[in-house]
Amino acid sequence: MAYLSEILGRPVTDLDGKPLGKIEDVVIRPWAEFPHPLVEAVAVKEKKGIRYLPIVAVTTLLSPVIPLKYREDEVPAFELTDKDVLLSRDVLDKQIIDTDGARVVRVNDVELVRVNGTLYVSNVDITWVGILRRLGLVGLAHFLAGHLKQAGISWEDVELLSRDESMQLRVPAEKLHELHPADLAEIVSDLNKLESGQLLNKLDVEHLADTLEEVEPDFQKEIIEHMPDEKVADVLEEMEPDEAADLLADLPKDRKEGLLALMEKDEAADVRKLLAYPEDSAGGIMTTEYAAIRPDLAAAQAIEALRAMADEVETMFYVYVTDEENHLVGAFSLNNLIFARPGAMVKDFMTTRVISVNLTDDQETVAQTVAKYDLLAVPVVDDENRLHGIVTADDALDKVIPTAWKKRLPRFYR
Repeated sequence: MAYLSEILGRPVTDLDGKPLGKIEDVVIRPWAEFPHPLVEAVAVKEKKGIRYLPIVAVTTLLSPVIPLKYREDEVPAFELTDKDVLLSRDVLDKQIIDTDGARVVRVNDVELVRVNGTLYVSNVDITWVGILRRLGLVGLAHFLAGHLKQAGISWEDVELLSRDESMQLRVPAEKLHELHPADLAEIVSDLNKLESGQLLNKLDVEHLADTLEEVEPDFQKEIIEHMPDEKVADVLEEMEPDEAADLLADLPKDRKEGLLALMEKDEAADVRKLLAYPEDSAGGIMTTEYAAIRPDLAAAQAIEALRAMADEVETMFYVYVTDEENHLVGAFSLNNLIFARPGAMVKDFMTTRVISVNLTDDQETVAQTVAKYDLLAVPVVDDENRLHGIVTADDALDKVIPTAWKKRLPRFYR
């Protein structure tokens, strides 16, 4: 096992021991069928410039002085291609997403291993021990690495994107989909606009929508600024109506109307309804996705009805009971429903004293209501007590506590 930092700068000699130069870089050529690419060549810095030598011309790459198998004028040339990756130029100090820690980290070194005489790239080192090696403190780095549990990231778990201004390392899309949206949002926030765009392009519409819901509004606008309207409309349809409305509210009128026109009719109607209310009112921050049933259902029928709407509502910790004209007449929790006899009628175990807020109540009033009664969500009604939506605790508290702290709250209602 060796590290790139230990190889860079080592002197190179020909078959007769004549000094040729020093190792400037190590070349690999990634192949889809091989998760760990093998070393193809070395870049040697000579007086005349950089010379690329095939690895077959090198006797050993893991010695203090690197000898070649040929005399200087007999060394075969190596033709560099666009597919080749130079580990020092293209990988060191570039960013990678650590899915275990859900964070953006920097590549501090690259680990190489020799198997049956062939040198492969095995891991990337993201630890501070790699920095010590590069500073020349190899002995200290080896000592600490032997006494501390230092985890690298396997090359198999990273993906090289096409190079533009700089090479970036990323994990495959399927690993990104395993991350919680809140973790993805933190990662995206640590990247620049180009990098975050590349990352988000790897997500499907559903995961992209979940991630957008977790980032700050200003960053949401930046993310969708250059995204095709058709894709943005698809993402908006996957977002909670209140989140979609918040995003659209900050867009120019022409683009907002264009996106609404591209959305499915029902989803667009829900969002338009929310946009009609002041942004900081109960109507403006509510979601229209909630669970409501009729009072004349038996408990067993209520369970079947809720199963049918499970994918369409934001929370089911509270189930609201409405009459034929959608007046709010009661509510119950899932606990009430689970412990009720299958034949018991909803109207017999629901509570008729339902805490609610009005469409025109300001956000501070909504937050105070949620906090006072320790609610996970509160129903929103009009002056005639017709149910229009619910405000979840996180949306109610959005302006009462800092966003950074709000994101740390348990999301029991998700």
